[in-house]
Amino acid sequence: MAKAKTKKYKLKTHKATAKRFRVTAGGKVVRTKGGKSHLRRRTPKRTKRQFKKLIGIAGTKDQRRVKRLAPYLGKYRSNPGK
Repeated sequence: MAKAKTKKYKLKTHKATAKRFRVTAGGKVVRTKGGKSHLRRRTPKRTKRQFKKLIGIAGTKDQRRVKRLAPYLGKYRSNPGK
């Protein structure tokens, strides 16, 4: 008698989370700084340069939350760095 197959479910990705965060090769969750888009005319050049840097997510609970919201974030490299 053939064994019945159980269906494996796909998890839905929270798209806003997938756009805001990335997972590095080492498995760290990183994000970019906010305030990069407009109203930067009077911002010092040094501050504007620092907008390019990626910031690691400090808390382990926050990392767990991001990984739960976007489960395939580190699996595929289609998530571009901003």
